[in-house]
Amino acid sequence: KHLLASLDQSLRRMRLDYVDIFYSHCPDPDTRLEETMSALATALQSGRALYIGLSKYPLKRLKKAVKILKDLGVRCLIHQVPYSLLQREYETEGSLDWTEQEGLGNIIFSPLAQGMLTEKYLGGALPTDSRAALPHGFLQKDQVDTRRPVLQELADLAGAQGIPLHHMALRWTLHHRRVTSAIIGARNVQQL
Repeated sequence: KHLLASLDQSLRRMRLDYVDIFYSHCPDPDTRLEETMSALATALQSGRALYIGLSKYPLKRLKKAVKILKDLGVRCLIHQVPYSLLQREYETEGSLDWTEQEGLGNIIFSPLAQGMLTEKYLGGALPTDSRAALPHGFLQKDQVDTRRPVLQELADLAGAQGIPLHHMALRWTLHHRRVTSAIIGARNVQQL
């Protein structure tokens, strides 16, 4: 109910009849997977979405969700995951291999690890306008501080190739044959 109501509200706000891809972002542990997949199938079959995607589903749940969708006559087109030089869990758990075998694409988000794979965090002090300088959010100061040695090594490696760290990080991500596309998540025009 909530997925479809949310989709309908978004369509009204955007003044659209449908969206290209409708995602289930993270499985809800309090909702049966069959119920969520049924809502996605309804969005597709009612014409409110052209394609269905899943986001941040661990491999075991992803396999089950894709099977449920298939049984409902719906093809899952894409899986969206965070993936970067610093965050490779979906690779090591086998999700990227499995999606390739199943013909699903992988849209990557946070390929710059929320800005850690830019020159922004190479200095000693946090930039006051950075995500890690905020008291809340996904990226915290201690995460940056513990990774500074690795960030510097990666920056040195990129520099030896004559490119900035963020170029190397994006090239690495996009070069992966299992990566369909990447969402960079720029917060402003200057970052873009």
